[in-house]
Amino acid sequence: MGRLAVVTGSNKGIGFAIVEALCKKFDGTVMLCSRDLERGQKAVDSLKQKGFNPVLHQLEISDQNSINKLAETIKNEYQGLDILVNNAAIAYKHDATEPFVKQAEDTINVNFFANLDVYKTLFPLLRPHARVVNLSSSLGMLKQVSSPEIRTKLSNPNLTEDELVSIVKEYLADVLHKELVQVEDKELEQDTYLF
Repeated sequence: MGRLAVVTGSNKGIGFAIVEALCKKFDGTVMLCSRDLERGQKAVDSLKQKGFNPVLHQLEISDQNSINKLAETIKNEYQGLDILVNNAAIAYKHDATEPFVKQAEDTINVNFFANLDVYKTLFPLLRPHARVVNLSSSLGMLKQVSSPEIRTKLSNPNLTEDELVSIVKEYLADVLHKELVQVEDKELEQDTYLF
């Protein structure tokens, strides 16, 4: 039964750097998780050229079956998990052409709900001494939340998972409502100009 560190979203960027650092210092197996198997293999090959030996696991965090496969691999091959680094996420570029409501839905579905699924599935496999690291951009900071009421709710140390999910769903509903109102306003303006 060897020690195991798992890093999600780690075929490039910060995740890749974390895998490399763990390969240098962690006394155990380091698992590089990548949504894209080919990119993941290139990342593993790059680390092997440096003398490291990470293992590759394909993981799409927005697919519960993929998360379950990871859990089975951990359970069957390592009997537990010592380090979990949650790095997998998406971010739209500033010049993205998708409507804001789609960007919000996609971002929250991956960065919140999919990661929540990872936590719920893998937490039972954490060994008693295990450590979990969650990465986020500066947009994950409470000071980025413009509503004082929501910021207060999110700052509550007794906030439950259900309450947090409710806040996230309210946000999505609010974004969708604002998008619909903007569309209706534009349609109303167009109708007005027709007369």
